[in-house]
Amino acid sequence: MNKPLCVISAPVDTASGYGSRARSFVKALYELKKDEWEVKVLSQRWGSTEWGYLKQHESEWGWLTELLLPNNQLTRQPEYWFMVTVPNEFTPIGKLMNVGVTAGIETTICHAGWIDGVNRMNLTLVSSQHAKSVFQNSQFEERDQQGNVRRQIKLEKPVEVLSEELDLKKFFHIEPKDMPKTQLVESLNGIKEEFCYLFVGHWLQGDLGEDRKNVSGLIKLFLETFKNKKKKPALILKTTKVSNSIMDREDILEKIDAIRKSVGGNDLPNIYFLHGDISEEEMNLLYNHAKVKAMVYLGHGEGFGRPLLEFCAAKKPVIASGRSGHTDFLHTEFTVLLPGTLQNLHRSAVVENMLLAESQWFKVDQSAAKKALEDVFENYGKYTDNAKRQGHHARTNFSYDKMKEKLGECLSTFPKQTELKLPTLKKVELPKLPQLKKIEQ
Repeated sequence: MNKPLCVISAPVDTASGYGSRARSFVKALYELKKDEWEVKVLSQRWGSTEWGYLKQHESEWGWLTELLLPNNQLTRQPEYWFMVTVPNEFTPIGKLMNVGVTAGIETTICHAGWIDGVNRMNLTLVSSQHAKSVFQNSQFEERDQQGNVRRQIKLEKPVEVLSEELDLKKFFHIEPKDMPKTQLVESLNGIKEEFCYLFVGHWLQGDLGEDRKNVSGLIKLFLETFKNKKKKPALILKTTKVSNSIMDREDILEKIDAIRKSVGGNDLPNIYFLHGDISEEEMNLLYNHAKVKAMVYLGHGEGFGRPLLEFCAAKKPVIASGRSGHTDFLHTEFTVLLPGTLQNLHRSAVVENMLLAESQWFKVDQSAAKKALEDVFENYGKYTDNAKRQGHHARTNFSYDKMKEKLGECLSTFPKQTELKLPTLKKVELPKLPQLKKIEQ
């Protein structure tokens, strides 16, 4: 009997968060099932990100190109079908099992189309407990033109948490004496401040303080917190909006300048802006650089939050919003999780079929955030031991091996293809008819 075919539709060739998730997921599944299944990959796009990641990282991911379907097309129906994408795109194709893999949603409810998508699959794997809860709590009524309820839309299929992973081969603690002399490191050495906060993430749509990762709100709060103070830290922003283009960079610089002008004054703390592609190796150097003392995130919501997990490996303090996906791996005793309240999305942040106007997300308490920034800066020593404990917690419980182990548990419950074997029948012999004899007259 031929091996059952397993196809994973995923953006494996893109430099995106979903691309990182997809590659590690494919790797884990392939290692678990390569002897039992024929594993293939259907490469998909992700937003505006370009293809080419696998070729650019051939030494690490060249083996994955061998799994790509010829001409990127299905030639027969797979027994097992996986889709790494947003739920409204989930389409069941597999004979035996259809599985969706998604980071989920950052708000309190998701679009009804996402629930329909999850219900089309046999199983959905999400990145965090927060995402699972959102799917469980999102319920809708579909009505006709007369206002009569046509159907109830609610979760009907199982959803399980498959946490994203910390790649311990790429993200780890580096002592200052062992820091290599790269262009990035030399640039960071040139920063005059000895204490820098770091933010990593996309600057998404939304008015001041209303973009999902709250980059604009962080900048404003940071400037206001340390304005006119004799001793100031700096803030390093590793961010983009849409692409790594010059226009994208200039647009962000204009936004930063506008926020500085809104705060006013001539004695403001410095902000350093990193734009463009940075390799994972360089990201680890950024996390570990001696002048980068802590990571700060005041965002409204995360499906998971990979940069926060990666930063934990550097054994440095983390200040973050106290709600959504990243609280799965940020231990309450070892990090500074900020209080806040749930608030409705601002109209400028609404995204059709994704971030709904009637949903809510988390808004950090501004005074608590300001106090945390000041205290970590002024009393850094009291946070370092817990930062080391958080690093151990992340490495121990959120490694690639832990993710692979959990995936193996999920796969063990899948139905198996069996070969149809008919019983061997004994030869049936018909009774012999008596011979007829002619009667002579």
